[in-house]
Amino acid sequence: MLAREGEAYGYVLLQALDEAGLPDLKGGTIYPLLNRLEKDGLVTSTWRAGESGPARTYFAVTDAGRRTLESGAHGWSRFAERITTILSPGAGRSR
Repeated sequence: MLAREGEAYGYVLLQALDEAGLPDLKGGTIYPLLNRLEKDGLVTSTWRAGESGPARTYFAVTDAGRRTLESGAHGWSRFAERITTILSPGAGRSR
């Protein structure tokens, strides 16, 4: 989502994940993950004063993060295909 949006703060990411079908995630889940991604050099963060509300930390994907995302997406797709095959009715019965 960060790669598509360019940058966002945690609450907006939580809302987008909820809309994508991953409800009930909390800040205690997403902020440690964002901090770990930053520590690993995959995202950057910028603290900004709010125009009409509190200050927020905005996160953006780095070039290394984009490369990791691309590689991980390919691996995830292959994994998902294999799991779908395993879970399909009749899978593995033709031995």
